[in-house]
Amino acid sequence: MDPSAAPDVVARLARGIDRSSPVPLYHQLAEQLRAAIADGTLAPGSRLENEVAMAERLGLSRPTMRQALQELVDKGLLVRRRGVGTQVVHPHVNRSMALTSLHDDLARSGRAPLTEVLGYESAPAPHELAEALGVAPGTEVVTVRRLRSADGEPLAIMTNHIPAASAPTREQLETEGLYEVMRARGVQFRVARQTVGARLATAAEARLLNERPRAALVTMQRTAYDDAGHVIEVGDHVYRASRYAFETTLVDR
Repeated sequence: MDPSAAPDVVARLARGIDRSSPVPLYHQLAEQLRAAIADGTLAPGSRLENEVAMAERLGLSRPTMRQALQELVDKGLLVRRRGVGTQVVHPHVNRSMALTSLHDDLARSGRAPLTEVLGYESAPAPHELAEALGVAPGTEVVTVRRLRSADGEPLAIMTNHIPAASAPTREQLETEGLYEVMRARGVQFRVARQTVGARLATAAEARLLNERPRAALVTMQRTAYDDAGHVIEVGDHVYRASRYAFETTLVDR
């Protein structure tokens, strides 16, 4: 949001606050901001005025303003960045439990995926990795570590192990999705075994994902198979819990 548009937005917020209501002022303000984000008045990437200026415009105390903004930060709707201020974040990513790649899912939902290849190494597979891939120990395996962003915002760190014979090049992975490239090379994905969990971010992961230290992460381990039952790839991914969730449909049998 252009700072010059801030007075109009703040005026709308002021009209929505009922000072005679038993509902706390900070919560009323948080709900007004949430509504402005939901209807697009405050679009993703919009910058808010600093809390002192907004508090003065609304006739509220600075602690009330801070508490309202923090409520939306905790819900993943706002983010505070040093030197930038408070910004509206991009929508939470809800991903179906299907055999698809994050790159393809983001592109289909209208988001702009961007990949930074953090590491690309080809080496003989140690016993445990060889067993997971269903290959003989010592078989050449490519291990790729990538940082995936959506619309310029970091979202996930992905580590994948692929038999070298079917692995994409580093250059391909910088612009295309892993599954997209492998399918183009004739690999037929058929089924996958997947485990979803959660843990706290390491210091290095928090820095890459622009999260606070020990922030919550969604974890996903996947082993994908082809038509013949051969393992195609083994993945170990972490996602920002504040921006990402898996969705699944349950059917009564």
